[in-house]
Amino acid sequence: MKLVTVALLALMRSVVCATINLPVDGASADALQDSMVEGEHVGKGSNMHLPITPDDVQGSFKVPLYLKNGLDPESRRKDRLERSRKMKNLAESSLNNIAPLTNVRDYYYYGYIGVGNPPQKFSVIFDTGSSNIWVPGEACRSSACVAHRRFSKDRSSTFLPKSQKIEIQYGTGFIAGEIGLDTVQVSSAVVLRNQSFALTSLEDKTFDLPRSQFDGLFGLGFTGGAEGGVEAPVDTMLRENILQEPLFAVKLYSSSNKGNGEITFGSYDKNYSDKLSWLDVYGDYFWATTMEGIFYGDESINYLYGADKINNLTSSMSPQEKARASRKALLDTGSSLIYGDPFSLAAMSIRIGADPTSGEIPCSALASLKPFHFVLGGKPFTMQPNEYIYHDEASGTCEVQWMPVSEYLWVMGIPFLQSHYSVYNIKDRKIGLARAAN
Repeated sequence: MKLVTVALLALMRSVVCATINLPVDGASADALQDSMVEGEHVGKGSNMHLPITPDDVQGSFKVPLYLKNGLDPESRRKDRLERSRKMKNLAESSLNNIAPLTNVRDYYYYGYIGVGNPPQKFSVIFDTGSSNIWVPGEACRSSACVAHRRFSKDRSSTFLPKSQKIEIQYGTGFIAGEIGLDTVQVSSAVVLRNQSFALTSLEDKTFDLPRSQFDGLFGLGFTGGAEGGVEAPVDTMLRENILQEPLFAVKLYSSSNKGNGEITFGSYDKNYSDKLSWLDVYGDYFWATTMEGIFYGDESINYLYGADKINNLTSSMSPQEKARASRKALLDTGSSLIYGDPFSLAAMSIRIGADPTSGEIPCSALASLKPFHFVLGGKPFTMQPNEYIYHDEASGTCEVQWMPVSEYLWVMGIPFLQSHYSVYNIKDRKIGLARAAN
């Protein structure tokens, strides 16, 4: 059964999401080495010259549990050579505007940033469903902080304190800390100077290992959705004219396909130029648009609860009035599933023969299923059965990739974004979507 990761949405503007307990493969000594640079210890931010990411994990992940001095001399020698190779290859790949992402079993994707001068390395979820940057602070003694890299103010020559406290409550998960200013580096081409970010002094157990392989969060929403009155990083990019084009693009591969993903800042894959459908963003918080319907195969039934009534009522309204009255859908790179109202999802599950409570469906039924079409911004976007059904080959079980949480806001999480290439225009406040190429 596929479990649900932390849906990284601010509680006051979000749906309520489920907590997970990820299954863990074996842990090994070299896993800890992948999380550190030579000479560093667990819980300390590592110095680096460029953001560095690990190699393709091919649908699996390791949990760092052992200290590196537990390795024998030969293993240490091989480990140093392997890490040197990784650092060289990945540093070269970061000499541009692309942030490589690592896929953790389709639950979430994380990449790397550098904070401070010299940069201290942190793994973060690049989250379109929130707007703050935060990393664990050196003074944090929560178990989640101690197990991850922590930022040292004293080791950065450019850190500036703001003497301001911050608390952020997510759909699941809570952090508290202080706000500071420093250089945040996504790649050599994307460097934010004097960027506000939070150093946590408290993190709840949601962010403990092994559940959360990432250290922190890099919110890609707008300033209106940021806690603490800080400027969101995407608005900093726009104001400082950092990007070649005022946009970023997200490509997420499933673990059964190419495995990982990437975010491109300042440009997008021009092979999609004539395939993108552009949607207006609704609101000043996150990347949300209107949602008008859900259809199965070539059937005319609209499975979006109340949509027909809303669509009839809004037929004579202006575009602005209609957008205000319509259902909303958030494009969220920080959510593991598709979340929506229980009435629609129950009807969808029953239609395809899935248990409306557990979401399980016989794997033998997949061959006869049809696609679902989600109408966003008045345009249909299709998910094939193998995209909206999760097949756990290890257990031989299948289940739907959606979960009921809210009657009002839909969250189009990782399953939808794996099936669609997405472009986010910061300046024009538009979302471009196209079927992802395999």
